[in-house]
Amino acid sequence: MLLSAFILGLLGSFHCVGMCGPIAFMLPVDRTNQLKKVSQIAIYHVGRLLAYSLIGLIFGLIGKGLFIFGFQQQLSIIIGVLMILVVIIPQKTFNKYNFSKPIYKLISKVKSALGTALKKKTMDTFLTIGFLNGFLPCGLVYMAVFAAIAGGNALNGSLYMSIFGLGTVPLMTTAIYFSHFLKGKARQRIQNIIPVFVVIIGALFIIRGLGLGIPYLSPAPVYNMVTNGIDCH
Repeated sequence: MLLSAFILGLLGSFHCVGMCGPIAFMLPVDRTNQLKKVSQIAIYHVGRLLAYSLIGLIFGLIGKGLFIFGFQQQLSIIIGVLMILVVIIPQKTFNKYNFSKPIYKLISKVKSALGTALKKKTMDTFLTIGFLNGFLPCGLVYMAVFAAIAGGNALNGSLYMSIFGLGTVPLMTTAIYFSHFLKGKARQRIQNIIPVFVVIIGALFIIRGLGLGIPYLSPAPVYNMVTNGIDCH
């Protein structure tokens, strides 16, 4: 599942360039000193990874609570179904019901803070920009959050989101250097692959939740293993 986090981040970064690309293009990096520029970009990515790790930590704790109550398998199935539904339900449906409205004020504050940070050029500015960037609303981040919840604990949730973030680094870095990278048909084709991959990940979560007894892919429920162990004695 951790591999799926990196691939989701890697493929999803083509979407990220469209959504967060303007922020990357506007980074106040030093254009005259390449070493300084690289360090500034690296700090920006560290900020994003910190934000993703924190998000994963929080939602991993939610997953842990559900695990304690014995809902882990059902949760995995529900999350898999949700990931698939988000892909197949038309975007206009989400726009109609405006699920993000309750957090508009928070998003507005994040954008305002980003605007202020983009006017500065100190090293901590890049950390701040990256960190705030990680909290901007993004469909791909929501998909990764679903997986973080299914991780079952804070560590797994944080790790999943961190690896997802690492997957976005290569293309986001390229976007900073080459703002017109992969425009047109090539980028559109890769964008079309993203929903397919999300559906595949969703299906994997459903299979895992079914507890089919397939090692690594769909392990048997814990209570089954305990019962079998008792029968052996």
